Amino acid sequence: MAERQKLSEADVRARLPEIPGWELVDGKLHKAFRFESFVQAFGFMTSVALVAEAMNHHPDWSNVYNRVTIDLNTHDVGGISALDFTLAKRIDAIAG
Repeated sequence: MAERQKLSEADVRARLPEIPGWELVDGKLHKAFRFESFVQAFGFMTSVALVAEAMNHHPDWSNVYNRVTIDLNTHDVGGISALDFTLAKRIDAIAG
């Protein structure tokens, strides 16, 4: 499946403009989100979890009160794939 093939660093950097606010950190797509409250942050995480499960592609993330930090990479290819960009776009759509 082409969507799960590892992208070169040059390809990743070329595609970063597709996902504003995301950056390349330690070989992963990285973005931090801030919400009005813990409940909103947790609700966001729940919505992302449902999408991620449907895609069978799960983020590395953390939550502290109203902040959610997300890192994306495709573990089974050892780097970033097109699937990470697809999930990042879906996450941004959920965040609004």
